[in-house]
Amino acid sequence: MMILVATLVGLLVGGAVCLYCMRATIAGNVGPQLRRMHADIDPQLRRMQNQLDNIETAVNLALATRYAEMSSTLAQPAIPPPRPGEDQR
Repeated sequence: MMILVATLVGLLVGGAVCLYCMRATIAGNVGPQLRRMHADIDPQLRRMQNQLDNIETAVNLALATRYAEMSSTLAQPAIPPPRPGEDQR
């Protein structure tokens, strides 16, 4: 009985640690990023980091625009309103 309880507690603690690590990884900045310390010293690394930042900004802008377009098409009613002068029953 003790072995079963210890196994269950171990699985619970292991799952909690795994979820904690996954959450920290997902919530962190997963995009490519050069080391800031070296980018401050080397101008070529600084340019590369600026290019990466520009690409990230462009992708975010494209996604936001696409989502806005999708939401505006979903906001249109499925059945158009009746035309003026038509018989409404």
